[in-house]
Amino acid sequence: MMNTESVFAMLERDKPMQAASEPHWAVRTMLLWKHRRMLAKVTAISLVVSLGIAFTLPKQYKSSTSIMPPDQQGSSALLLAALASRASGLGALGSLTGGLLGGHTSTALFIELLHSGSVSDHLIDRFDLQHVYHKRYRIDTAKHLAHCTKITEEKKSGVITIEVEDTDRVRARDLTQGYLDELNNLVQRTNTSAAHRQRIFIEQRLHKVQADLEKAQLDFSEFSSKKGTVDIKEQTRAMVDAGARVQAELLLEQSGLESLRQVYGDGNVRIHETEARIASLKADLAKMTGSSAPLAPEEPSSAGNDPADDGKKDALYPPLRQLPRLAVPYADLYRQVRIQETLYELLTQQFEMARIEEAKDVPSVSIIDAPGIAEKKSFPPRLLVSMLLTFISFVCASTLILVREYWSTIAADDPRKTLASEVVPVFRRRILSLLSVKRGTV
Repeated sequence: MMNTESVFAMLERDKPMQAASEPHWAVRTMLLWKHRRMLAKVTAISLVVSLGIAFTLPKQYKSSTSIMPPDQQGSSALLLAALASRASGLGALGSLTGGLLGGHTSTALFIELLHSGSVSDHLIDRFDLQHVYHKRYRIDTAKHLAHCTKITEEKKSGVITIEVEDTDRVRARDLTQGYLDELNNLVQRTNTSAAHRQRIFIEQRLHKVQADLEKAQLDFSEFSSKKGTVDIKEQTRAMVDAGARVQAELLLEQSGLESLRQVYGDGNVRIHETEARIASLKADLAKMTGSSAPLAPEEPSSAGNDPADDGKKDALYPPLRQLPRLAVPYADLYRQVRIQETLYELLTQQFEMARIEEAKDVPSVSIIDAPGIAEKKSFPPRLLVSMLLTFISFVCASTLILVREYWSTIAADDPRKTLASEVVPVFRRRILSLLSVKRGTV
């Protein structure tokens, strides 16, 4: 049997092996403390380098805006909401109502439109982002823009928040506003509501009625100008009154002529003056009365120069007997003008109402917070970046010291060292050959 001293001697020999196989944290700490000067140098150099890296990173500025999608649910949706509030006792109908209310919201639609390629393409062309981001292809520019843009939705309120980061604070604000502008334009371009179709139909009809009204007014004015008809009713009343006065004067002059003949005879000067006045009154009365013959068709002005026609053209008003004949075409033309005017007024009112309804139906972006220019940078946090890089360098240096110390405790005939001695030179030669090839090509 072995004595006690031999047992203690074996235990003393095994202690270094146990300590080597299972190193304690104090041993590692002592090892790092021995290399504290090297760790301090590495940490100092890493701090300087990390500060340089942190201050060379470009500043990023963030601009944000909040929008509230419009409520596109009308009175029918309000009725469904009232039914949904009592849906607890409706069973399957209640679940169907809830599905109808929550199945389609404008918030999800607006988010999809903001992520669409149409919006990004317009922004790329509007701000020349392909040149700003130094991208060769538009798809890479669109990916970079999407990376710089963050669109989030508040589930409870439905508010959409758009955040855009850029190295230029003004461009960040302009890009955020550009998202709002392009969203509005895209919504208006893709609007296919009933109010929009009604407004387009009324607008086309209004243009047609306006052209018809102008033609009817032109025909009516041309007829009135040629025939001298201003107002048939008033002209008829005026002509009748004037003819009655002329005829009364004619009867008075004729009665006075008879009395003058009995007193002075036929050769008196006063009798000749009265006869001349009577002849003038008869001519005026005949001119005012006119003929009952049918109206002559319109002839070109170059057909001839008839003095009688010139006399008719020079007349201020049409004859009294021709007024009933002129009343029919005059009334027809006047009626056409009034019909077209009434249609134009009604269509104008309907057009304005359709525009109002379309404005109500077209979803517009309701801006809660307008995009502004950022006062301070959002990235990078230079102090945090420098401290993080310094800490990583310290950890890497400490790990390297511990690994090197552990590697030195491994026996030379260990298979791991043997494998490393065979693999490392191969990789070293490959790396040196690649470096020499690159230097030769340069």
